[in-house]
Amino acid sequence: MNKPFGMVGMGLRREMLDDILALPPQQVDYYEVAPENWMTLGGKYAAQFSELTARHPFVCHGLSLSLGSPAPLDTQFVSDLKTFFATHNIRCYSEHLSYCSGDGHMYDLMPIPFTEEAVKHTAARIREVQDRLERRIAVENVSYYAAPGQQLSELDFTLAVLEEADCDLLLDVNNIYVNSINHGYDARAFLAAMPSERIAYGHIAGHYVEAEDLLVDTHGDAVCDPVWQLLQQAYQIHGVFPTLLERDFNIPPMAQLLQEVDQIHAVQSLDKSLRGIA
Repeated sequence: MNKPFGMVGMGLRREMLDDILALPPQQVDYYEVAPENWMTLGGKYAAQFSELTARHPFVCHGLSLSLGSPAPLDTQFVSDLKTFFATHNIRCYSEHLSYCSGDGHMYDLMPIPFTEEAVKHTAARIREVQDRLERRIAVENVSYYAAPGQQLSELDFTLAVLEEADCDLLLDVNNIYVNSINHGYDARAFLAAMPSERIAYGHIAGHYVEAEDLLVDTHGDAVCDPVWQLLQQAYQIHGVFPTLLERDFNIPPMAQLLQEVDQIHAVQSLDKSLRGIA
């Protein structure tokens, strides 16, 4: 069972450690890290990370589990994750609904073919991971730019995997917006079809505008107005769920990041106000 961790989070990067340890921002309820970036650290970074995980709730968002890969599951890696999660009291673990390995490791997240066969294969791997970790995991709806061998829509594929695997959902609002522009679908309709009861938490992030009909999911810019509006719609449809700000590069000063964290709080408060919730 995943443990509660708060309503508004922020992705943690190493360059933020000194600032957060010196003056923890009160508006950040929890932090998220990619476990691959922290599991093997020693020295100063390891000590600082342990200090933070002892003081604040943390969740993990993985990069290399490669759920859709045809290669065998890396069971040693899963075992190492389990140890890391126990050591640092990690409240929730999520991964991308993608793959990054075959005959070797690719340093990118590739789209899983939207096929019935891929649904069964990916769901079986998710169930195995959950059994080995002895916890539910969440999978993230991903941004993608091509769908080779497509038989199912992105929506039908995502829903089928969630149902077949009986896992949770990391609802990435920016990815829905990016895909809706790139592939020409209704973002609100996709959002409304997501199973509310499976949402563990959400992501919101910025992207790069390559062209009017091509957005690139970079996490390297401020969140744009249409994505904030889609987040508000997500809360209207599903109720307010924990939401985390992602920023992976072009990282601005902490004060600027916290303005976006404050905006998540504001959107959540507005929705509660409209519902008459204290």
